[in-house]
Amino acid sequence: MKVALFVTCVNDTLFPQTGRATLELLERLGCEVDFPLEQTCCGQVHANAGYGDQAIPLVKRFVKAFPVDRYDAIVCPSASCAAMVHEQYPGLAAQTGDAGLIAAVEAVSPKVWELSRFITEKLGVEDVGAYYPHRVTYHPTCHSLRSEHVGDAPLRLLRAVRGIDLVELPEARTCCGFGGTFAVKNAETSAAMLGDKLVNVRQTGAEVCSALDNSCLMHIGGGLTRGRAGIEAVHLVEILASTEAAA
Repeated sequence: MKVALFVTCVNDTLFPQTGRATLELLERLGCEVDFPLEQTCCGQVHANAGYGDQAIPLVKRFVKAFPVDRYDAIVCPSASCAAMVHEQYPGLAAQTGDAGLIAAVEAVSPKVWELSRFITEKLGVEDVGAYYPHRVTYHPTCHSLRSEHVGDAPLRLLRAVRGIDLVELPEARTCCGFGGTFAVKNAETSAAMLGDKLVNVRQTGAEVCSALDNSCLMHIGGGLTRGRAGIEAVHLVEILASTEAAA
């Protein structure tokens, strides 16, 4: 299967290890992976901040960077950025009145897959051959739950990892407080929400807190580091890419 890696600007800039792990895992699962160099930001920051008109050039760039006739799927290790394409691109394209852009968005949107759903639904795989001998808890991010509707796909993948001690996170479905620009514009509220999340993460006794979005993990991981909790924030794909040989 020929797939394109939609790495996201956050991962490309701040968490390159997530992009490398995604490539490694997809190739291990038999995919031929391409990385379109033309990709940049998907425009989510602009759209969420109320500057949809400034996101439109990025929508146009995205559909050019990921031609639908070249790939069977476009895989993204971020639920929020996948949701941007699925939920906001159609409306932004419609605003332009450009029939070509509207058609291009309609064509590309079904090809964009959040990583955990791609593995479990498109590839039909749950055991990816991973080995990760650590105590792990999983935080389901808001976009993964409420926009991408991943369900228990991430947990099914984690349960199949050899050596893992997977522990349930109390109040797992509550927001961590990041919310992109929300954390900047409403810093005190965001910090209070993060505080509640950190209490629950600590209660698990986990060594690692995992999730599908590095934006949320950056928020959670920052709190854990400042509190000297001794708990790492690790993207799901980095766990799935880990093998006994690597360990």
